[in-house]
Amino acid sequence: MLGGWFTLFLIKKIFGFATVIFGVLLLTFLLIHLVPGDPVEVMLGESASVADRDGLRADLGLNQPLITQFGRYLAKLSHGDFGRSIHSKTPIIELLKMRYPATLKLAGLALLIGISIGVPLGIWAALKNGHWQDLMVTIVSVRFSAMPAFWLGPILMLIFAVWLGWLPVSGMESRTSIILPAVTLGLGLSAILTRMTRTSLLEVLNDDYIRTARAKGLSENKVILRHALRAALLPIITIVGLQMGSLLAGTVITETVFSWDGIGRLLIESIEKRDYPVTQACVLVVALSYVLVNAFTDVCYQFADPRTKAVN
Repeated sequence: MLGGWFTLFLIKKIFGFATVIFGVLLLTFLLIHLVPGDPVEVMLGESASVADRDGLRADLGLNQPLITQFGRYLAKLSHGDFGRSIHSKTPIIELLKMRYPATLKLAGLALLIGISIGVPLGIWAALKNGHWQDLMVTIVSVRFSAMPAFWLGPILMLIFAVWLGWLPVSGMESRTSIILPAVTLGLGLSAILTRMTRTSLLEVLNDDYIRTARAKGLSENKVILRHALRAALLPIITIVGLQMGSLLAGTVITETVFSWDGIGRLLIESIEKRDYPVTQACVLVVALSYVLVNAFTDVCYQFADPRTKAVN
């Protein structure tokens, strides 16, 4: 019975996964070709002759119809070939291998910071429900969740790097260079987790089994940690999974602000240079990461809460 349910669940997820990825590939391909700008002009300059431009455009395959270019791209991709950069001629897979680990490292540390701050604050706010502590945590979390990375990042940079001189301004030369970009991403995540943890915990604190646990003489810490928090973790797990995918996508802005050489910055650079193959590869990798993280979270949620099996 469990095997049949899980097989059906897996088939649905794989089909949805394939549909999303194909949609991302198609939209990305169309959008980057509709954006004003010609990579040939970027590479040769405006003073190049028409013959030189036409020759380079033919070498790059940009003179072919869009449907032909898209078909060739899908054919190469099916064999694991991301192609080569138009500008550097470097195999794109090598660029991704160099840049993607830096993005994973940044997103992982940001997630750790977000959980370390958000979950304890959410528990504290729920236990102080209706008091000034709860109001203070709620106000701060709302403020931080509304702060975009392109605003919060420079503020943290100005305070901790320029004024105090504690941390590097940008780059990846020092081990501490990751702190400011990770905190920039982690604070936004912690604000979301704080509110979700508070809301989830408040929903279970007045349930009958919590009152029974207290009536048995269990300490308040055991009641909260062993019973209430365990029941409240399910929506928190979902939010963490969704936000991990968002972190991988959200590093685009943060990496640019802090000159962090990850896949997000590579994406911005490729867009500026009209390097179509690199742009497509970066968007595909980000989309794949997002879908895989969410799919893994969904699987974990299914096993954590058996009630959802009936729905799927």
